[in-house]
Amino acid sequence: MESTQPQQQQQQGPKKRGRKPKPKDEKEQQQQQSAGKMKEGKKAQQPSVDEKYTQWKSLVPVLYDWLANHNLVWPSLSCRWGPQLEQATYKNRQRLYLSEQASTDGSVPNTLVIANGEVVKPRVAAAEHISQFNEEARSPFVKKYKTIIHPGEVNRIRELPQNSKIVATHTDSPDVLIWDVETQANRHAVLGATHSHPDLILTGHQDNAEFALAMCPTEPYVLSGGKDKSVVLWSIQDHITTTATDPAKSPGSGGSIIKQNKAGEGNNKAADGPSVGPRGVFCGHEDTVEDVTFCPSSAQEFCSVGDDSCLILWDARVGTSPAVKVEKAHNADLHCVDWNPHDDNLILTGSADHTVRLFDRRNLTSDGVGSPIYTFEGHNAAVLCVQWSPDKSSVFGSSAEDGLLNIWDYDKVGKKVEHAPRSPSAPAGLFFQHAGHRDKVVDFHWNASDPWTIVSVSDDCDSTGGGGTLQIWRMSDLIYRPEDEVLAELEKFKSHIISCATKP
Repeated sequence: MESTQPQQQQQQGPKKRGRKPKPKDEKEQQQQQSAGKMKEGKKAQQPSVDEKYTQWKSLVPVLYDWLANHNLVWPSLSCRWGPQLEQATYKNRQRLYLSEQASTDGSVPNTLVIANGEVVKPRVAAAEHISQFNEEARSPFVKKYKTIIHPGEVNRIRELPQNSKIVATHTDSPDVLIWDVETQANRHAVLGATHSHPDLILTGHQDNAEFALAMCPTEPYVLSGGKDKSVVLWSIQDHITTTATDPAKSPGSGGSIIKQNKAGEGNNKAADGPSVGPRGVFCGHEDTVEDVTFCPSSAQEFCSVGDDSCLILWDARVGTSPAVKVEKAHNADLHCVDWNPHDDNLILTGSADHTVRLFDRRNLTSDGVGSPIYTFEGHNAAVLCVQWSPDKSSVFGSSAEDGLLNIWDYDKVGKKVEHAPRSPSAPAGLFFQHAGHRDKVVDFHWNASDPWTIVSVSDDCDSTGGGGTLQIWRMSDLIYRPEDEVLAELEKFKSHIISCATKP
């Protein structure tokens, strides 16, 4: 793998999400110019990003059980939870995987960062403390543990469920890189430092594969999509030396999941590490594949979305052609997809048309085009990431270029809430909106070890001229718990306050 590619990328300026602009005809350009002028007039009446942020920060003690804000000097495009390391009385320690892009002058290289996150337990943090943070400072709850110098920008990080100290990364190349983050050496991110060598390289794409990346929940399989319009499937089973699942308290034990080549063995990429070819290359998209995901119950079934506005379901048992192809799943490019871990029939998609759609695999199309169960409208810019909650089957999150991370519950769609009537302007199903980021929220991840705790990251280049923001947060449980339970607690609290006030 050549290390010159990322440097060339930097000279061209900051990289946007992997989508190329579509050619526009003259009429469409005139319509967009007219719409742009109308938007400018509306913007003059709307609060600025800083005003919205100030308003949000004032509400943090009310809306959140806990929040940590971590400033990143350089932009990050991905964040993931790793294994839980330690449980204590008031907080847990857990691995975090994130990235930082290289500095524009090349003095700081691209890095994959392994950090230890201190996750405060529910109902521990004092309300007046969680909003007292400095936006320009690094959080004491996020401590860097190890730095891996990455060959190119880290566009995407995904962890292996069978052993979450193993992660895969996407950069601006056709290859997928596999890292054992515990055995990798800790490196100093300084000028001129050579990049770290991945433990395994997955080959098979014919063009750059930048964003679409997934790990299988049931087998050590990896899935990727790229600019070559293909979806590629690998198994790293042959390179596994141990199949032990994550040790609960000592993630460094159990040996490496990657079999190392002996001296003289290997291939033409021996200098960079061993490589493995694909189990299958699946063709059916007509443009860049933007995201992929496995069926939660099968390593042989998966789906993909792309810039061709298609959602495709694949079954490796029957061939490399689409099992089901949904044309016009959205009215624009599709950026993200996630399969419900609790119900194999439900699939989420997010798009440049600002919407999230929910599909039932048993009834995907109508008259040849996508027929979603429901379309969720709560963003005013392209949706970049969707993910189901690991805890509640009807809850999911979506993040977008509008700087918002919305939390939805499709069970609430169409239901009347007597005690807290929904505002007429509030989108159906939306019950929480995280507005702590001031720029596009490029990735987020629910914490399977600590339900309702989320890590999210924003690329702040457009709003602050550089850097990024990593936030770890948990909404107040009064927001998502059953209504009768919450009302009973509030009534008990009210009685307590009254009794305290009447004491002499």
